[in-house]
Formats: sequence, C-alpha cells, structure tokens
Amino acid sequence: MPDVFVNYRTGDEESAATMVARELARRFGDERIFFASNSIEPGRRFPVELVRAVEECEALLAVIGPRWAEVRGADGRLALEAEQDWTRREIQTALDRGVLVIPVLVGKATRIDRAVLPDDLLELADCQYRRFDHRNAESDLTALGDTLARLLPELGAVDPDARAVRERAEAKSRKKSARDAGHTRMRTHDVEQRVRGGIGNLNGDLSGTFVNEPQGPVNTGRGHQYNAPHFEGDNTGVQFTAGDNSGTVHQRFERERRHSDDGR
Repeated sequence: MPDVFVNYRTGDEESAATMVARELARRFGDERIFFASNSIEPGRRFPVELVRAVEECEALLAVIGPRWAEVRGADGRLALEAEQDWTRREIQTALDRGVLVIPVLVGKATRIDRAVLPDDLLELADCQYRRFDHRNAESDLTALGDTLARLLPELGAVDPDARAVRERAEAKSRKKSARDAGHTRMRTHDVEQRVRGGIGNLNGDLSGTFVNEPQGPVNTGRGHQYNAPHFEGDNTGVQFTAGDNSGTVHQRFERERRHSDDGR
C-alpha cells in the first residue's frame, strides 16, 4: 500500500513531479510512493490502479506549475474543467477522504487561485503548500521529505535520513545552548569587573547594589546617607549619622568626665 500519492498534470512540470517521486522513493522506499509512470506494472489497468492507490494513500502531493490550470485536452477545453480529468479526480478523491493534501507549487507558480478551481476542488486553495524551485532542488526536496517523515510516523520509521534530521535538530539545540552559555559568561565577567571596581550588581538575577571596600563617603539606595569621620582625643562628644538609606538617624555620644572633687 503506498503512503504517498504524487499527483501531477501532463504538460505541466512533469520533470518536477519525477524529481519529487524519485527523492521520496529513495528515502522511504519505492513501494511507499505512488507515481503512475513507475508504479503501474505493464498490462495493469491504469484506471483501477489509480483509484486504488489514491483511496489507500495517507497523503497526496499535488504538483502544480505555472501551466497547471491552462493545459487543454484533446477537445480544446481546459483539462481542469473536465469531470473525467484524472488530475482533478485524484485530488477530489483525496479531499473527500480527508487525507493529507499538500500542494507543491513549482517555480513561478503562486498561491492557487480559487477562481480557476471547480467547486469540488475549492478546498485545495485552503491547503498549506510547499514550494519547489529547480534552482534549490536539493534543499526543497529535503524539506519536503522531512515534512512527510514528521507528519507520517510510519514514513519516519523507515527513513534512512531520519538520523540526519535528528542530528540537524540536535546541532541547532546545542548551538543555541552554547550561545546562551556564552551570554551568561559575559554577564558574570561583567559582574566580576564591577566587583573589582568597587560598585556593581550582585544578586541572583545580577541586580541590586553592593559596595566593595569604599573609601570616603558612599551613597547608595534611597534617601540621604552621611558618613561621618572617626574622632579620637578628648572631644566632649562625637556625632555621627547612620541609617538604612531610607531615612537618617542621628546619634550623639557624650563623653562625660566625672570628678569627685568638683561634682561634675
């Protein structure tokens, strides 16, 4: 049973559809990717095989190029307007089944214009798409395969490139961790430099105020702070100011000499 059905229109970007199918078959196995020109064995009835494959798939990729809505049938009518158009029928069946439908817009193809779609395909215009450009074929194919491996676990389980996908994610995570660690080291170094200089931040979140070996008056925080000198000698009193920076407290120490002979 194929997991992915590659839908395309003859006359519009068959080469892109072939590249998509080939890369997905390499990653997930030929039996898991349905591509009409490769998957239908000689002698098989292609209408039956097409219907069976689209009814059993888990995802359909609608490869859409610039001429997708302009290709005309043998009768001269737009192929997209014919109810028996196989490209239209395959997409309609997938939408009706509710399976994953991913438009793959090729080259200069823009978002799908709802005005050109028949009523039974209007939902296609609402499906999130991927882009494919021949100039970026390798990276675009890798991204498409990675998307399918992520959205369809059964494909991810058999994907030989899954290890590379994980390694890319892990490398990105390690790079981010190293960058964050570098920022932390820089901030810590800045704190150490400030400590050596005398004033800086030294809390758990590297905020707050500290004073390291101040010399002379220092004022930190709210309010006024006065640092009085130290007095020695026979002063009759020493006044100094102390506080918690939110206010001022004056304390006065009187040095009294008591002499029994003069009553003082």
